[in-house]
Amino acid sequence: MSTLQAVVFDWAGTTVDHGSLAPVRAMTELFSRNGVSVSKHDVRRDMGIYKRDHIRRILQLPNVESQWSDVHGAAPSGEDIDRLFAEFIPLQLEVLAPHSQVISGVAETVQRLRNRGLRIAGTTGYTRGMMDILIQSAAKEGYAPEISLCPEDVGGGRPYPWMCQKIAIDLRVRASAAMVKVGDTPSDIEEGLSAGMWTVGVSATGNEAGLSHEELNLLAKHERKLLLEAAADRLELAGAHYVVTSVAEIEPVLERIEAKLATGKRP
Repeated sequence: MSTLQAVVFDWAGTTVDHGSLAPVRAMTELFSRNGVSVSKHDVRRDMGIYKRDHIRRILQLPNVESQWSDVHGAAPSGEDIDRLFAEFIPLQLEVLAPHSQVISGVAETVQRLRNRGLRIAGTTGYTRGMMDILIQSAAKEGYAPEISLCPEDVGGGRPYPWMCQKIAIDLRVRASAAMVKVGDTPSDIEEGLSAGMWTVGVSATGNEAGLSHEELNLLAKHERKLLLEAAADRLELAGAHYVVTSVAEIEPVLERIEAKLATGKRP
């Protein structure tokens, strides 16, 4: 095995929704409705994991847990998590459409990868209902992975490798080293590493930068440079083999990975 066979892309912040804005809007609104103030940083620190798990992680933050206890008279419970998750789903569905645009360069880049014989798949921390909305919207803009899996499809989400492993099975890819996981969060990188895949972080279009395309372009050159360096550092710290600013820049990286495979190297 000396060539890549498949690339698994994350969705929000990697292929759609520049800045991964939709989950932040929904989560901050969810907690606000329950009398608790959470910052964008609070929401972004564990972005990418299954949304029910994400709610639980936010509730475990000391500043959030103390607010919850003050407002509700007790520490957050499993029943609270279940209720919040149920409330979160319609909030997230409501804001998906305005934040479903395919990120610039993604559709064209993915088509070139397909022309080279690569299979294209996706994983997410969204629920199946949320994912179906994005799949339909993205297809209209020319981005349509063969397979897109959610945590509920395999019984658990990131950082566990199960979505990636199921994709390998479905695509009949024998060796995980012939696959690449691409994403904008540390949990994406952990997912790929756990599955034995090469991993590529995306620094400019996703969670670690946390800005829309317009907001990013408004930054002064040195501010943008510092922001993207910090984003890349966090992805590299998570173990990313490579970091690119956007999916549109991934082709040279894939060529480098193929060159390594040709010499017998593995992730």
